[in-house]
Amino acid sequence: MAAVDALKCKECGTSYPLEARYVCERCFGPLEVSYDFSALDAAETKRRIQAGPQSIWRYADFLPFEQQPRTALAAGVTPLIHADRLAQRLGLREVWVKNDAANPTHSFKDRVVTVALAKARELGFEVVACASTGNLANAVAAHAAAAGLESYVFVPADLEEQKILATGVYGTNLVAVRGNYDDVNRLCTEIAGERDWAFVNVNLRPYYAEGSKTLGFEIAEQLGFELPDRLVVPVASGSLFTKIARGFEEWKEVGLLSGDLPVFNGAQAEGCSPVAQAFEAGHEICRPVKPKTIAKSLAIGNPADGPYALELARRSGGTVDSVTDDEIRAGIRLLAETTGVFTETAGGVTTATLAKLAERGRSRATSGWCS
Repeated sequence: MAAVDALKCKECGTSYPLEARYVCERCFGPLEVSYDFSALDAAETKRRIQAGPQSIWRYADFLPFEQQPRTALAAGVTPLIHADRLAQRLGLREVWVKNDAANPTHSFKDRVVTVALAKARELGFEVVACASTGNLANAVAAHAAAAGLESYVFVPADLEEQKILATGVYGTNLVAVRGNYDDVNRLCTEIAGERDWAFVNVNLRPYYAEGSKTLGFEIAEQLGFELPDRLVVPVASGSLFTKIARGFEEWKEVGLLSGDLPVFNGAQAEGCSPVAQAFEAGHEICRPVKPKTIAKSLAIGNPADGPYALELARRSGGTVDSVTDDEIRAGIRLLAETTGVFTETAGGVTTATLAKLAERGRSRATSGWCS
């Protein structure tokens, strides 16, 4: 396996031990996991991936562990659907849909939680927790139950009833907070400083975020170790958006992939679109907003990785767009009618944004979009 090197600040490069910390003491920048891939041979690594388990642990060489952990629930290896009817409907040459609803709790959050809980156990935590808009709460509650860990999940009090029921069934300690996600996250940051709890998206955030890379790994593997031309990715905190790119870049570094990075298009709901607004205005930072949208799973008004999402979109020749609630509903219906996949609102945001990009491409007489 690759050597897991350290935690490193994304802003100033200061290194820290591999422990439960998430912010640089020197410049207050975010920390991320650093690796040394120099010992990995591309051919041998590819063989090991293809012979690996049907879960994200087939990519263990690129995750923050010296040895592959044992986890109670599997995550990953979800279908990549060749959506030819969706492509035809939108006038595109080829479209693929990554269906992460096939994960244990039906969202990509199973990936990040699998990694975070494995790290929590390695670091000796007995209680895990999170701030969530719903999907993460479900994943933390389920994975903690399977692992025999106590869990606390903090959610906005106005969260959809269905998501609250889907979380509570696992026996977690469910805490409803008056306010939006950003209020919940601030509360959890304070609690993380007071209690010996592993907050997966606070003090374990550098490890948690690594799970998002596996979406990039899987897409590339399922395309025959090739890069797509373009990706349309939902943006909440911005971590998923940037970590998929990080996964591609790591595989290029090792020699598993070649070619240019795909064009990255971010997708936000108009009622919570700080990254899209900053992109349109040409800003490098995001101005916080108060969420008001049906896409509650993307309703983060002050995105931690917003500046990095902006940089990636611009560097790759992409955009960050937003869509209205009516367009989100239409996107859910369009995806269902053409693929048989009934997505939640975040998937509607992504599909509606793809439709907007397709229309924009037609108006500019372009073709050959791939998502």
